[in-house]
Amino acid sequence: MPTPESRTDAGRRWAILSVAGSGALAILNTSAGLISGSTSVTAAGLEFAGDVLASLIVFLGMLMASRPADDDHPYGHGRFEILSGLLVGLILVIAGLAICAHSIGKLAGPPTLPLAGALWAPLIAMFVKAFLAVSKFRVGRRISSAALVADAWNDAVDIVSAFTAMAALTLTVLDPVRFLRADPIGGFAVGIIVILTGLRVVRDASLELTDTMPPPGMLAEIRRKAVEVPRVDGVEKCFARKTGFQYHVDMHIEVDPDMTVAESHLLGHRVQDHIIRKVPFVAGVLVHIEPRPAGRIENAESD
Repeated sequence: MPTPESRTDAGRRWAILSVAGSGALAILNTSAGLISGSTSVTAAGLEFAGDVLASLIVFLGMLMASRPADDDHPYGHGRFEILSGLLVGLILVIAGLAICAHSIGKLAGPPTLPLAGALWAPLIAMFVKAFLAVSKFRVGRRISSAALVADAWNDAVDIVSAFTAMAALTLTVLDPVRFLRADPIGGFAVGIIVILTGLRVVRDASLELTDTMPPPGMLAEIRRKAVEVPRVDGVEKCFARKTGFQYHVDMHIEVDPDMTVAESHLLGHRVQDHIIRKVPFVAGVLVHIEPRPAGRIENAESD
């Protein structure tokens, strides 16, 4: 499994690559849209320009998340990575609103016939964004990066946006009598898609920032590893919260009520070490000792 350092390095590499790719596509599509007079292609270019800022935020968030724990942040700085994902979602919402406003302005003005030459710009964008989205989804889920997954959703919606822009421009060029307004309407549709995706990203990041528990399967794995340690008779409670790429766990283990304080203290450290060693998504464990309830059969294993 990747270490926290390798996870951060992988995330930063993809964030920088995304900045370069989105920057090039922003210049390409915005220029093509303005020269051809296409509102939908210009809208896609403006969205790609917002992607540059979003990817820079992801990069900075991962840079902050890689800092070691200190007195003010005993759980580390991983929340900066989740916070950057939240900011990406907010940027998407704002960008979508701006694209909608731009498209409405074009709809309110006199109709114009865009040039077909701009079609190649969103076509190129679709292929580039498909590559970035698939790669960042795979890497982001492998390293449990909320920010990189948020940026991948950003790229995924860019594919839809580019396709919408291309379809709208194609309709306008092929049949300007019937579809003269299709191009600015396509730009407005791009804005709506961006807003909806931004709201989804904001929701997902907010769940992690508010200490939403991990899926039941992950908690079950933590419990299984705890009871593997000899003299642990059960797990009464198990809570976990995400701080960046990994989780911090609070756990109440049940032990023999006749166990000494020194023995239970040593057992708690054994549980901590065993879980951190065996469960890659756990960064730290705080163990509380509870006496085994009367009548409970103790763990068959012993030291």
